Amino acid sequence: MTRKDTKVIQIGDRVIGGGNPVLIQSMCNTKTEDVHATVEQIQRLEQAGCDIIRVAVPTMEAASALADIKKEIHIPLVADIHFDYRLAIAAMENGADKIRINPGNIGDRHKVQAVVDRAREYGVPIRVGVNSGSLEKPLLEKYGGVTAEGIVESALDKVKLIEDMGYDNLVISIKSSDVLMCVKAHELIAMRTHYPLHVGITESGTLMSGNIKSSVGLGIILHEGIGDTIRVSLTGDPVEEIKSAKLILRTLGLRKGGIEVVSCPTCGRTRIDLIGLANQVENMVTEFDDLDVKVAVMGCVVNGPGEAREADIGIAGGVGEGLLIRRGEIIRKVPESELLAVLREELLAMSREHRA
Repeated sequence: MTRKDTKVIQIGDRVIGGGNPVLIQSMCNTKTEDVHATVEQIQRLEQAGCDIIRVAVPTMEAASALADIKKEIHIPLVADIHFDYRLAIAAMENGADKIRINPGNIGDRHKVQAVVDRAREYGVPIRVGVNSGSLEKPLLEKYGGVTAEGIVESALDKVKLIEDMGYDNLVISIKSSDVLMCVKAHELIAMRTHYPLHVGITESGTLMSGNIKSSVGLGIILHEGIGDTIRVSLTGDPVEEIKSAKLILRTLGLRKGGIEVVSCPTCGRTRIDLIGLANQVENMVTEFDDLDVKVAVMGCVVNGPGEAREADIGIAGGVGEGLLIRRGEIIRKVPESELLAVLREELLAMSREHRA
């Protein structure tokens, strides 16, 4: 359960904070100036279950492209700004639903004020983002290096700067690639602010290492009721970030819907390509977001039915044939080559029943 005492913030047609469901965010790795490529990627992310998408805005051409991108997508669009306050203003003028800035690298106070004034005019929330790598020198000296306390102080200083300008339509993001430092920072800031928090482990790594670090960090933070939007930062296809984020939320009980695949680790009794079959099943079930079920993929017909008893439906492989199982009961026996297709037929039937 997320905190209910955080401020409610509207981002496009989505709402975060105040105990609303945790939303999944990702960021395009296309050049924003390439409208076609960016729209194509966002539409794939939408299909995968992305709730909010962020794009880099390093140029005026990119800021102008936001208007055309907005016409083709169906989720809120966030503009990521560094250094040039004019890009933040242009992004909002071209339809950005939220902007992400670090006031510390925007420059003089009057430049930050210009951004805040335009955000107020358009009703655009500002995400105040601070990463461990951008910590100011005085804070590094005060805390003897990068620390959770320093990250929190930096973020709250920037929030106060904007509050003093009369604006509180804010979201806070504090990130570190150090998982435990990131956890501690979120625990500290959650006690000191009522603004919604965007949570992620920055620069977490490749598909394998990034998933492990993000799962550990986000798992701890979210389990403590902290976090209103999340991003699993991976070096790879952004669609993989959505798959991982959905599974993290589902595992913690923070989101329903979508199929959970469980599979045995294989052993000497396995007589099929269980690894290949499990991966095929995992890819196949992504089309069934309307179902909230558990699917088991088991390696043998000896223990498979029993081990799959907690699953809604499952398959178990044998020598040249396999079993279709429902809650531990064998429904039918089919040739091994037909296992995947038979499982899909059953899921389609379940989906039709669900919609009826």
